[in-house]
Amino acid sequence: MTNIKMVAIDIDGTLLNSKGELTPKVKETIKKATQKGVKIVLCTGRPTKGVENLLNELDLMSDEQYVISYNGSLVQSTNKKQIVQSYSFTFKELDEIRELADTLQVHYHAAGDDALYTTNRMIGIYTAYESVLVNMPIAYRTIDELKNINLNPYKMMFVDEPHILDDVLLRIPQTIKEKYFLVKSAPFYLEILHKDANKGNAVAALATFLNIDLSQIMAIGDNDNDIDMIDVAGYGVAMGNAVDRVKEHATYMTTSNDEDGVAHILEELVL
Repeated sequence: MTNIKMVAIDIDGTLLNSKGELTPKVKETIKKATQKGVKIVLCTGRPTKGVENLLNELDLMSDEQYVISYNGSLVQSTNKKQIVQSYSFTFKELDEIRELADTLQVHYHAAGDDALYTTNRMIGIYTAYESVLVNMPIAYRTIDELKNINLNPYKMMFVDEPHILDDVLLRIPQTIKEKYFLVKSAPFYLEILHKDANKGNAVAALATFLNIDLSQIMAIGDNDNDIDMIDVAGYGVAMGNAVDRVKEHATYMTTSNDEDGVAHILEELVL
């Protein structure tokens, strides 16, 4: 039996099946792990607000449980009383990314605590999709209005059709790529984060805070934004439905999210 003390689990494409559901088997297995004393940490690109229903369903709301949100930009206790690590954008940085989005003619939004903010008069369909997914409203504001409310978002997102984002990636200046951390979390999502914000750094920061060695951590994911945490964890797990790049970095494989992959790997290595 392994000595795993913490499990970081991606949500979309990993914890949830392709219908966006938390299956009874995955739910039951996670609760067995927490009862054993293992820290279960949801580690997601979603804003914290978009995770609260799952935290409640899994009985993870307390000052002794933790969540990683905004793709690693925010690490905090699930009851929000303790912030372990936080990275956000200044208004100047937000405006720089907004200008770039306008130049590249791509839809974008900024993820704050309470809403998805955009200066796009024509709201992108994937901003609308994200709004429904994470249960947060869309707030259209002019750039002057954003300055007046002193918005400091945890992340920015270019959101558009996959072929448009692929072209955008090729045209983003190297200076921007060096200044920020860019990663695709879905074919239609390009996330722009603080240079030091990623799931791997977030998992490492939480491990230090909890005095858990990285060798005692499992990380489970399916997409590019999960690679950093799979690399730092002692047990890096790729879902059966993971993209090839994730599988190349993982040391363990499990079944797909439609086959209760999270439950299977927990039963194999944790329970």
